[in-house]
Amino acid sequence: MRKRKNHTMNRREFLGASAAASGIMIFKPELVHGTEANSAVRIGLLGCGGRGTTVASGFIENTGARITALADLFSDQMEAAQKDLNAKMEAKGLAPIDPSQIIKGPNAFQEIAASKEVDAILIATPPYFHPAHLEAIVAAGKHVYCEKPVAIDVPGAKRAMEAGKKARGRLSLAVGFQIRKAPPFVELMRRIHGGALGKIGCGLAYYYCPKISRPDWPGASAEVKRFRNWVWDRRLSGDIIVEQNIHVIDICNWALQAHPIRAVGAGSRKLRDDSGDCYDNFNVVFTYPGDIQMSFGSTQFDKHAFDASVRLYGTRGSCEAHYDHRMSIAGDEKWDAGLGPAQHEGQFSAAGSFRGALDQADPEKQKSFVESITSGNFLNEAAAGAESALSAMLGRNAAYSGKALTWDTLMKSNEIYDPKINLANMS
Repeated sequence: MRKRKNHTMNRREFLGASAAASGIMIFKPELVHGTEANSAVRIGLLGCGGRGTTVASGFIENTGARITALADLFSDQMEAAQKDLNAKMEAKGLAPIDPSQIIKGPNAFQEIAASKEVDAILIATPPYFHPAHLEAIVAAGKHVYCEKPVAIDVPGAKRAMEAGKKARGRLSLAVGFQIRKAPPFVELMRRIHGGALGKIGCGLAYYYCPKISRPDWPGASAEVKRFRNWVWDRRLSGDIIVEQNIHVIDICNWALQAHPIRAVGAGSRKLRDDSGDCYDNFNVVFTYPGDIQMSFGSTQFDKHAFDASVRLYGTRGSCEAHYDHRMSIAGDEKWDAGLGPAQHEGQFSAAGSFRGALDQADPEKQKSFVESITSGNFLNEAAAGAESALSAMLGRNAAYSGKALTWDTLMKSNEIYDPKINLANMS
């Protein structure tokens, strides 16, 4: 028998051999601040409400990331998120959140940004706070995934863009337009940009949503109720066109590869019965470069059926792209995504859960964010995120005023949407 040659494998050789055998991705420690090679990306959740917890759960399920810190103003939200996220991590064999990383209070965003236990932070706070939270996280040298919109006023959008400039080349900064990663939408856009519709002349976009219900919060002060129900408050949310309808406006920008340069519109609040001041409907005509008119409409009231869609009409064909079922091109280059009949029930997107055409939107978006960190090919979506937020503001401000508004005029605005809430009073 041939004598075996003795060989002592060093740690680097062992890790390389193990990775090759198991398919585990090994990344440079410096790409994930404060972690050792082979450890999962550590994510802190800033804002532990329904959407934040849903997206954090997705990071666990879809990327293998760990949630290592929670920050919020309200103990009940953090306790619910902690229980839910720990259970999901336990099922994956991941360690639970250290109690020392449960951070509460008005300065929680600064504390989680400074934590040595996180590599990236998911911002899911009321939109008014997004610019300040982006600035703090980027200044702390952490990667960031910010839910849309990045801001609710023009000065805030400019702050978000500045944060993006500071992050460029050294950090990933993603914005939560997950539809841009949904495979059926990606394929549709590939075809549109390849000329399947020919020269686009006009289009239609809408986001028809039923009311978003919120708890009564018995015993809470009026200020706390207002904050907890921020989605009803235009100075915390930006109104429905900026906070919710922005998704279909972003799809229009994506399809037309531009932002609108003019808007004229109307809107009102006449059927809502909540305590806030957001409109319950908008109707806006956006003008894009090339004199392309996009008619936009939205609702958020009562119990009507949900539907969100973008349609474009060109010289060679037209397309129809719904959130849920129908996604197709008619004309010279016919195509159908084959999604079948509608599948949604109840509040659909209002509950933060998407199906149909968006089945893989959140998973693909989450995977792309984590992969950008581990590969060192950092994402920077600040400018595009701000552009879509500003596009929605253009429609909102035109509707508020009842007058035509241009992009150039909008960009001169110094108005700050300040809710004038004392965070020290939150509990």
